Amino acid sequence: MTMSHAVPDNDRPPPVRAVFSAVTWKEIAYLVSNLPLAIVGFVYAVVMVSTAGGLSVTAVGIPLLACGLYLSRQLGRLDRARARGLLGVRVDEPTPIPGPKRSGGFFPWLWTSIKDPVGWRTVLYQLIRLPWGVLTFTVALTGLFVLWPVLPYLVRLMANVDRAMVRGLLSPSDDLERRIAELESDRGVVVDTAAADLRRIERDLHDGAQARLVALAMGLGLAKEKLLEDPEGAAAMVDEAHGEVKLALQELRDLARGIHPAVLTDRGLDAALSSVAARCVVPVKVVVDLPGDPVGGAARDAAGGAAGDAARGRPAEAIEGIAYFVVSELLQNVSKHAGPGARGATVEVWRAGARLMIRVSDDGRGGASPSGGSGLAGLAERLGAVDGVLVVDSPSGAGTVVTAELPWRDRDRG
Repeated sequence: MTMSHAVPDNDRPPPVRAVFSAVTWKEIAYLVSNLPLAIVGFVYAVVMVSTAGGLSVTAVGIPLLACGLYLSRQLGRLDRARARGLLGVRVDEPTPIPGPKRSGGFFPWLWTSIKDPVGWRTVLYQLIRLPWGVLTFTVALTGLFVLWPVLPYLVRLMANVDRAMVRGLLSPSDDLERRIAELESDRGVVVDTAAADLRRIERDLHDGAQARLVALAMGLGLAKEKLLEDPEGAAAMVDEAHGEVKLALQELRDLARGIHPAVLTDRGLDAALSSVAARCVVPVKVVVDLPGDPVGGAARDAAGGAAGDAARGRPAEAIEGIAYFVVSELLQNVSKHAGPGARGATVEVWRAGARLMIRVSDDGRGGASPSGGSGLAGLAERLGAVDGVLVVDSPSGAGTVVTAELPWRDRDRG
């Protein structure tokens, strides 16, 4: 899942106008309030560093420094909130430092807190902001009286410097911090998806196979009671129960196929996707080109093509299962939404470097959108949780092409 650190369009202030706008007045308020807050931050930073440094030769100096850096983080949070409200700068919150229990003890936590780059950069921000706060306060306040025509331009220039300082010194420490925050969000998606899958399985078992097996047990009990007095009636009930057993087994097979089909485990994506494609309402051509597959790259008709030996060159089981689920969901969308004009679809799977690529295309009516209720948003979230990407190209009336990208992990490291 790629990340962009460019400034979003909605973070960019509107163009400067000679007439003061609401954005300009917010910037003036920010620049004028710089001085009193800079004085407080500067005094705190100087007192904290000097006191902790002077007491560093004692037992309380190092813990005092750790606590001071923690409070510096809180000052940074206030500064980020002020910049967000008055300058429109949206900066992610840094990852909190784990407590002593999660850090492995007091001394590991103490060492992590002392070398905290976020805390130190906040201290640096408080120190260099005092002279800058004096300058912005003086220019903004006096400019309201003597520099009125050019004040919006001066304000915008100084506010942009403040924006750069906030982004440079009060943002998460590096790409790793941002990646941690993103992975924490993705972990929530994985947990929610797993919980939803468990609820679906429980509902399907309760409403389908379980109810059918209960009725089967009751029917066999009645047949047992009638076995001596009405053999023909009992035989008819046993025959009916036999049919119920077949239906229950079919429902259980369908449920297992939705979780992780046996053909996927035994023969790989090639055979499993051909089996899924055979259930689509339009003809589907499956092309699987994975390294080590002796039949990889050979197109086969989903209705009767041979799957081949897909035991070699296979990705990790988790990645393979997600790929199967993605293709299954996309082919269900083809069956539901492609429309009567659709004549066929194609499923392509191949490896590109360290990524597993999937493309599902059809010649239906198009117009698919992740926000259109077709399940594409859920697929995008599931792929994003494993560092994958989903791209939808579906112009109205011109068919749909959905490309999914997953990280490749070898099965032996699965």
